[in-house]
Amino acid sequence: MRCTPLVSLLAALLLTGACAGPPTPAGPRPAPAPPAGSALAGPAAGEVMSGIDVVFLGTMVGHSERTLQIVRLARDRLRDDALRTLAAAIEATEADELTAMRGWLPTEGPGASVTAHHHDGHGDDAALDRLRAAPDADVDRVLREVLADHQRAAADLARAQVDVGRSDQVRDLARRIERSRTAEVEMLRGTP
Repeated sequence: MRCTPLVSLLAALLLTGACAGPPTPAGPRPAPAPPAGSALAGPAAGEVMSGIDVVFLGTMVGHSERTLQIVRLARDRLRDDALRTLAAAIEATEADELTAMRGWLPTEGPGASVTAHHHDGHGDDAALDRLRAAPDADVDRVLREVLADHQRAAADLARAQVDVGRSDQVRDLARRIERSRTAEVEMLRGTP
């Protein structure tokens, strides 16, 4: 098995899950309402998210923020109409998921420290630099490569969450993320 930054991140995700600690003794936090018009229902009333669920959500918030940076950096320079449409769909989907995930994260208690992490450096800055520096004639190809690698990492993280998460709703989100990001990678790579 090849050791990648994703494996390191996944190990950190699993190890730091304990940092968020057990649910607050005062009882479960009420589930926030999903954003208006969102298809993403939050954790059920009375359901308590485990530390690993909170860490996953915090990690995916950072990952989605980076996805939006990547897409927005290239969208006005894209030449291929199909790629422009795919990028717009990815942007809309991840903006909706980002709003939902932020709403699900605790704002106080043991898991709140995960929410406070700064995510500007999440991901590969070299990939953003590569996209910024790409000549106009190469932007479509570079975006396909950068975004495919980025979305594959999201699918891998989500797949791991399905196996270890405790919240049914967070695992459901992880399943949707895994399926959608895998499909996006196939489209970006041009495979059926």
